[in-house]
Amino acid sequence: MTETAPTREDAYKLLTEYNKNESLIKHALAVEGVMRYMARKRGEDEDKWGVIGLVHDLDYEQFPDQHCKKTEEILRANDWPEDYIRAVVSHGWGICSDVKPESELEKVLFTIDELTGLVATSALVRPSRSVLDMKAKSVKKKWKDKRFAAGVDRSIIEKGADMLGAEIGDLITDTIMGMREVAEDIGLKGKPA
Repeated sequence: MTETAPTREDAYKLLTEYNKNESLIKHALAVEGVMRYMARKRGEDEDKWGVIGLVHDLDYEQFPDQHCKKTEEILRANDWPEDYIRAVVSHGWGICSDVKPESELEKVLFTIDELTGLVATSALVRPSRSVLDMKAKSVKKKWKDKRFAAGVDRSIIEKGADMLGAEIGDLITDTIMGMREVAEDIGLKGKPA
């Protein structure tokens, strides 16, 4: 087991080794951006949170039927620290993993993984196609329409919000703020007015 924490470079190299799909890579970058933002806001280790966000779906493109399990194998084979591996696996709790999110980092990852999808989809239907001019209320309007971004499991976001003791609106705002920091990289800079 390595004594040093994996770097962002290590994480990005693994991400792009196992993922070629542009939308999956953009999702990973969005989650990384939000995790970094949330870590800063909480006075936590931004690099650790970001790196974990970047690799959270490492196995999804090649092994969707073994999601989280293959990532655990890959990270272990690359000598990643156990707490990083546990955090990544916990984001699939109740779906493809029985590892319940316990730390603040794990709860945030569990919650915002789905939420970044809803925010991204909401941004793409805006005239600006951007997160830079988006507010939480426009995402909350879309939240109510179950046909909109139907692939986003809102119950997971609600369960995560409960675990964090946070309001959905506040989490949406934080997710937007984190995604703004990586807007260009995730294709959501658009053309704000």
